[in-house]
Amino acid sequence: MVTVMGIDPGLAETGIGVVSGSALNVADYSFGHIRTSKDLSTPARLHLIHGRISEAIAIKKPDMLVVEDVFSLERYPKSGIILGKVVGVILLAGCNAGIPVTEVPVREAKKILSGNGNASKAQLERSVRDFLKHREPIRPDHASDALALALIGLFRHNPRHIR
Repeated sequence: MVTVMGIDPGLAETGIGVVSGSALNVADYSFGHIRTSKDLSTPARLHLIHGRISEAIAIKKPDMLVVEDVFSLERYPKSGIILGKVVGVILLAGCNAGIPVTEVPVREAKKILSGNGNASKAQLERSVRDFLKHREPIRPDHASDALALALIGLFRHNPRHIR
């Protein structure tokens, strides 16, 4: 059995999803999020995210992390830069814990789980919920996105890649 932590990065809210199992069989899962206040400085928010991700890694002891790859919209280039900073502290947390980290583009996650690379957040959430047989909507959206990433890591897991 392998445990995979998926992380949907965001400065205001970072989603965390954890799945345990093998291949297409999920034995257990959990999810949550880290919310930061816009009243804090960017460095303070990044510090908080790094600390909480590090705590989650220490508690859940994942075999690998799967993080949403950084993307940038032409209309909002600063958002991509901020997102890159968040991903940086997540990568650092994984490296400090000595676990492999894989980055997956969001369109790839949507394609694998819903069959449509342009699926909406609602469609992706529904696909994750259906796969996990989870009755209630998975909220917030960042948590369902993180679970989607964790599932992809589980589907792709190859024990030879684990250090």
